[in-house]
Amino acid sequence: MADVALGKDKCGEQRLVSLPLSRIRVIMKSSPEVSSINQEALVLTAKATELFVQYLASHSYRHGSGKEKKALTYSDLANTAEESETFQFLADILPKKILASKYLKMLKEKREEEEENEDDESGNEEAES
Repeated sequence: MADVALGKDKCGEQRLVSLPLSRIRVIMKSSPEVSSINQEALVLTAKATELFVQYLASHSYRHGSGKEKKALTYSDLANTAEESETFQFLADILPKKILASKYLKMLKEKREEEEENEDDESGNEEAES
C-alpha cells in the first residue's frame, strides 16, 4: 500500500494521501454518530475521497468540453453530475450555473404560475358552493 504514495509532506517525503487528515477528521467528527476515529479509518477515508475526486475529474474531462480546451471546467463537472447516473447525487451540490437575470425571470414565472393556481383553486371552491 505504501507504493501508492501521491502526496508529499513538509519535508518533501512521500505520503500515502494528499488530503489533510486533520480537516478530514474535523469533517468526520462533525457527525453526531461519530465519537472517535481510528487512524486507519481516517487514512482510508482520505484515500477513498482522493480516488473519488480523481474519478469524477477524469470522467468529467473525458465527457465534457475540456478535451478541446485541455482544461476541466465547472460546467463539465455540473454536466457530469446532471447527466451521469453514477454522479446524480451531486446534482444539488454542483448545479449548472445560470445568470442572475435568468434566475430572477424563472422566479417571477414560478410566482405567476402559483398565483394562477391559487386563483383557479379559489374559483373552483366558489363554484362548488
